[in-house]
Amino acid sequence: MAAPGKVAAFRLPPLPTIGEIIKLFRLKAQKQLSQNFLLDLRLTDKIVKQAGELKNAHVCEVGPGPGGITRSILSAGVKELLLIEKDARFIPGLQMLSEAAPGKVRIVHGDILTYKMEKAFPKFLQKDWEDEPPDIHIIGNLPFSVSTPLIIKWLENVSKKDGPFSYGRTQMTLTFQKEVGERLTANPGSSQRSRLSIMAQHLCTVENCFVIPGQAFVPKPEVDVAVVHFTPLVQPKIQQPFELVEKVVRSVFQFRRKYCFRGIETLFPESGRLKRTEQLMMTANVDPTLRPFQLSMSQFRNLCNTYRKMCDEDSSLFVFDYREELRQKKVARNVPGSTSQPGETEEDDQL
Repeated sequence: MAAPGKVAAFRLPPLPTIGEIIKLFRLKAQKQLSQNFLLDLRLTDKIVKQAGELKNAHVCEVGPGPGGITRSILSAGVKELLLIEKDARFIPGLQMLSEAAPGKVRIVHGDILTYKMEKAFPKFLQKDWEDEPPDIHIIGNLPFSVSTPLIIKWLENVSKKDGPFSYGRTQMTLTFQKEVGERLTANPGSSQRSRLSIMAQHLCTVENCFVIPGQAFVPKPEVDVAVVHFTPLVQPKIQQPFELVEKVVRSVFQFRRKYCFRGIETLFPESGRLKRTEQLMMTANVDPTLRPFQLSMSQFRNLCNTYRKMCDEDSSLFVFDYREELRQKKVARNVPGSTSQPGETEEDDQL
């Protein structure tokens, strides 16, 4: 019996181990879905601990699989746990967990990339963006194949304050390949600095919590796994629309081994390209001979702000597509009698 004035901690009843669940339902990780199971409950507890205080919180777990992290989340005393699982093979095992925690678990058989997260939680949990984060958390051991497109989608949701972030600054605790985790948190000058670094860090506080060795998973992946925690910022570091920031950053990193001005050039049509590139670099006060990974967040902010002004002055700029320009050049080069321009082949290959 709990002591007077204290709420008894939630405990799951005796259940088969995760290994036994896998055998019972004949579950096998599918390589084409990049599935890897984490069976060590000490590690799943450690992942859940990185999310912060979950007592009476509302949690969405992405891709629970056989339910290792699910058990650790339930043991943390959550109010409600929403499980979104694409693979129907895992549903019976998750239903067993649901029955062991009556009224706490909701199971959705669906794809997280298309699931409408803005309807996932009660409206009373909603907080103003400037307030502390809502009592909502997203946790997931993501398949490698979906982790990068999913975090880009969620970062866009952060920028637009919709999806899971229509409730406020919802926090996320997710797993990635170690290399992706390093990119998400890389500082200027780091060889891992990338488009992902800028897009994540300009919108969130990003913390690389710890690394799980590959041998802890079944089957063992060829790489180690990083646990990364995200808290959306009250004010983004670059206050421009997501699509504009993404376009500038993607362009800069297209030729990461070259000087940054080479990527900036791809923002502009061939006619007037050099003049406009010089105008953008000078107005933004960015050294054109820096490599993309050397640029600071403030330099990316200056580039985005200046590019926005140029787009406001010429509405055709933002819709310009350098790849489409290259494609049309290729078509023209295949016309009998035409000649290719020097240097195009190498850049075509990079793109």
